[in-house]
Amino acid sequence: MTKTMTPALTDRTRLAAQRRRAARTADLFLHQDTADEVEERLKEVNRSFTDPAVITPFPRIWQSRIPGARIVGDEPVLALEPGAHDLVIHALTLHWADDPLGQIIQCRRALRPDGLLIAALFGGQTLHELRTALAQAESDLLGGLSPRVLPMGEIRDLGGLLQRAGLALPVADSVKRRVLYRDLRHLVADLRGMGEGNALASRHRAPLPRAVLTRAETIYRSQWGDAEGRLPATIETVFLTGWAPADTQPKPLRPGSAASRLAEALGTAEEPL
Repeated sequence: MTKTMTPALTDRTRLAAQRRRAARTADLFLHQDTADEVEERLKEVNRSFTDPAVITPFPRIWQSRIPGARIVGDEPVLALEPGAHDLVIHALTLHWADDPLGQIIQCRRALRPDGLLIAALFGGQTLHELRTALAQAESDLLGGLSPRVLPMGEIRDLGGLLQRAGLALPVADSVKRRVLYRDLRHLVADLRGMGEGNALASRHRAPLPRAVLTRAETIYRSQWGDAEGRLPATIETVFLTGWAPADTQPKPLRPGSAASRLAEALGTAEEPL
């Protein structure tokens, strides 16, 4: 029987080239924001980590924030040793993975018992304005659509990956940011400056016609432009947090094992169904 291979989502060669260009610029503000947020979350954990690892294509963002961390490149097979770390940070690259569950499983295997994983990635609301405007413009002028912006997962689906990977105490939440741009050209330039240009394996190789870009900007302004003529871009960053299972972690009680009734705690009468 012939084995059917799942088509790749990402052109890894193209993505690597984009990231090399981005590493030479200072336009990595979304990565800086993510690093700031992770630092705040680690403070709330109130625990010292001695063997951290960070998965990122931009080491300079993290080297001063997580001193002594092992920096690991964003590859399909991560250079992580089993049980070697008490903290793994997957830093804003998981949305490009062909197999995000496989990436989380690799991180889970690299953790010691009671080790922490924090994965940050762009969520489904990211650039929804741009995606809608481009799709409408392309449909209006070319009579069809081609992949222009990376599809991104919804938080409810992404959170389920933690449990499937065998992580305990899973939590998924998101932070939204609204960035204002003078025009579509500056928005696209920012995406390229952060290595987030179109690296889809199924992308159309020909440049997007200028008429489509003009039409897309018109649609963008009419639907989302503010009173000062600026274009807002929504950035949703999803944070996935989970712990490698350990005997010392709190466990849920068995059904029916409660020592008191909820009605008593609330001071209400319990009514039978």
